Amino acid sequence: MKGRAVRVRYRGPCLRDDRGQSVIEFTGMVPIILVTMVVLWQAALVGYTFVLAGNAADKAVSAGAVAEGDRDAACKRAGEVDVPGAWTRRITCHQEGDLVKAQADLEVPLLFPGGFSLPITVPGRAAAATERN
Repeated sequence: MKGRAVRVRYRGPCLRDDRGQSVIEFTGMVPIILVTMVVLWQAALVGYTFVLAGNAADKAVSAGAVAEGDRDAACKRAGEVDVPGAWTRRITCHQEGDLVKAQADLEVPLLFPGGFSLPITVPGRAAAATERN
């Protein structure tokens, strides 16, 4: 008794097999995706630092405009309240005639707030007229 013959189609030498293609593509794309995520995260931190600097300057000048007595101290205190401790900051206030001016300079953190900072300082400036009774 003869067994049934199995027909096998001969394809020739397999020089262009697609096995492993997805692994190679995944391995090549992972670093690109990670670098893109890091760049976008750093851009978000820069933008958030601009928001914090502007808000700190606004709060500082608002407090300095209505303060009785030492305007500079009230201005600096109010400017530092809402800035998270991880951001390095310098807040300066001064009065020019009937105008109180505040500047909040914040350093942009590198990837994670509280660690290293980029050599970029983001300024926030504000001015308001003093309020007299």
